[in-house]
Amino acid sequence: MASKQQRPRANRYKKQSGKGGFVLAAFVVLVCILIVGAFLLHRFRQPQQLTPPSSQVVPAAPLAPPTPQPAQTSANPSKLSPHPQDKVVEQVPPVKQDYYSGDIVFPKPKHPVVAGKAELAVLIDDMGSSLQEARDLAGIGVPISFAIIPGLRQFRDVAEYAAGQGIQVLVHMPMQPREYPQRRLESNGLLLEQSDEELRARVQGFLDELPHAVGANNHMGSGFTEHADKMRVVLTVLKEKGLFYLDSITTPRTVGLQVAAELHMRRGRRDVFLDNEQNEGYIMGQLEQAVTRARKNGRAVAICHPHPVTIATLRKVLPGLQAKGVTLVPVSRLMF
Repeated sequence: MASKQQRPRANRYKKQSGKGGFVLAAFVVLVCILIVGAFLLHRFRQPQQLTPPSSQVVPAAPLAPPTPQPAQTSANPSKLSPHPQDKVVEQVPPVKQDYYSGDIVFPKPKHPVVAGKAELAVLIDDMGSSLQEARDLAGIGVPISFAIIPGLRQFRDVAEYAAGQGIQVLVHMPMQPREYPQRRLESNGLLLEQSDEELRARVQGFLDELPHAVGANNHMGSGFTEHADKMRVVLTVLKEKGLFYLDSITTPRTVGLQVAAELHMRRGRRDVFLDNEQNEGYIMGQLEQAVTRARKNGRAVAICHPHPVTIATLRKVLPGLQAKGVTLVPVSRLMF
C-alpha cells in the first residue's frame, strides 16, 4: 500500500516541475521582448535627441542683406544707356516719397525777399504712367510743373503733352534709397555701386529721352544723395547740359545742394511735401504751410504726386491762391 501511495506523489511533483519550466521560459521571452523593444525605442528616439529642447535653442544670428553685385559696364558709353527707346522700365508701386519729409536749415540763398511778394511752385512728382493724369492736372488752369520718371509706361506722351501745354518738365531721376535692395527701385535707377562712367551714361540717357526737360530732381535717393562723389558725377552732367537741380530732400543728410553750389549751377530745394497722407484735410493743411513759407521767404516749392485726392484738392485750392496774394509760378523761377 505504501509503495502505491508514493507514485501519485511523484507524478504530482513531475507535473509541478513541468509547469514551472513553462513559466520560466515565458518570463525569459518577455524579458527578451522588453530588451529588444527598449533597444528599438532608443534607436527610434536617438535622432530627436540631437536637437536641444526648445527652451535651450539659441536663435541664429539674422542674415545680413544680400550685397548688390557690381553692375557690368561696357567700354562703349552708348551701350550703357538705361534702356532702349522702345523699352519700358519695370513699374514699381508708387510711394509717397522717400523716408524723410521734414525740413532742414540751409544757408539762405543770396536773393532778397521782396515785401508782399509770395511765389509758390507746385511740382508733381512721379509723372509718366498716365496721360489722363497729366490732362487732369493741366485742366486746373494754373502754372504747375511735372517731374517725369524716364521709362514709365506713357512718359514720352506725358512729356510731349506737357510741352504743348506750356507745363515745365523736370527729369525725376530714380536714385538708390537707404534700404535698397529691400526697398525696390526702378530698373534704370542710379546706384552707389555703379561706376562714374555708367552713372554719366544713365543720366545722359534720361536727358536724351526727355529733351524738353529744363531741370531734374531726385526720385527717392535717401542713400544716393548722401554721397558727394556720386552726386558730383550726376550734377556735372546736368550742368553741362544747362539744367538746374532741385533737391527733393529725402534725407536730412543730403549733400545735393552743397555739391550743386560747388559746381556753381542753378539749384533749389523742396519746402513742403503735400500728400504724405492721402486725404483732403491733410493736403489742405500742407498747402497752407507752403503758402506760409512763401509769404515768409518770398518763395516756396511744394511737391506732391498724381493721386486722385491730390488732384481734386489742388483743383479746389490752387485757383484761389492768387486772390490771397500768392502767385503760382513754374519751378525754374525759384531756382537760385
